[in-house]
Amino acid sequence: MINPFKTFNISLDYVKPSASALKLAKEYNFPPHLVERYVKMLGHSDAKALLDTVGKGLKKAIRCNKLKIDCKHLKQRLEKKNIVLKEVNFIDYGFWLLKGEDRIGHTLEYLYGFYYIQNPASMLPPYILAPTPEDVVLDMCAAPGGKTTHLAEIMKNKGIILAVDVSREKMKTLRSHLSRMGVENVIAVRMDVREIRKLKNTFTKVLLDAPCSGEGLIPIDPENVREREIKDFYTMASKQLEMLKIAYEVVKEGGEIVYSTCSIAPEENEFVINEMLNLFKDKILVEEPKVKAGMHGYTEVFNVKLHADLRKCIRLYPHKHGTEGFFMCKLRKIG
Repeated sequence: MINPFKTFNISLDYVKPSASALKLAKEYNFPPHLVERYVKMLGHSDAKALLDTVGKGLKKAIRCNKLKIDCKHLKQRLEKKNIVLKEVNFIDYGFWLLKGEDRIGHTLEYLYGFYYIQNPASMLPPYILAPTPEDVVLDMCAAPGGKTTHLAEIMKNKGIILAVDVSREKMKTLRSHLSRMGVENVIAVRMDVREIRKLKNTFTKVLLDAPCSGEGLIPIDPENVREREIKDFYTMASKQLEMLKIAYEVVKEGGEIVYSTCSIAPEENEFVINEMLNLFKDKILVEEPKVKAGMHGYTEVFNVKLHADLRKCIRLYPHKHGTEGFFMCKLRKIG
């Protein structure tokens, strides 16, 4: 395996299973090399708690669309249909579904675009980016549109959002959601995001919800996670790093980037951000998000010491927060 990060000299010894990891792997029918990583990342008891979520599913949630309806009014309307909601503690217009999950995608309110069905972890990246009506925003991997419609909602349908994705089918879905949710400030373009390089120093804010291994989806897609080899994390990390470099090129000086993945793999998260800090030393910094959610990012993992500022990143786990496994980091270009 070729490590794409020349800064690190990481030995594959870090995935050599210990006796405790082998025992857990057998108990949960999970690959030993992955279980060993979880033990090193979380400790034995938390690794076991994470594995307890395998295939168990996640509670559904919705994001109220304030472009179309007052959230209290939406809650009242849905509760009349015996759909019971509970406010997400870190976003007051996000709601957990306590009852009525089977009906939530089949209501008139959904068709009217009054809400978007979305895991609360996925609500955080636009919230952290916090674009204003004066911003020019790039959503680099926009489809199917959950985060794009959220950005538009935060911006009150003002400013400009360029939403880019390479998938033809997913772009059809994105455009459908834009119409359903009443979004008016988005230019949706199907293209390879590498072409965006031509727009250097154009955007005030960039959202990169990067393609990833999906390792955070253990509760809902465990078979995909079981198939992952260590080389897969580094292959994804190489692509993610390239996309993050593009984000840096197209954002204006003083502009902000939010990087996120639905992966708990440090290889795809802290290692990627750490390498950006090494590549653009004194020209980019990590900012502390103004939201209390999740846990701090790693500053040391797998015996690799990382930049101290990576503690400002946010991690969410299924067994701790009831969400997808998720990672977010806010960056500012300063040179």
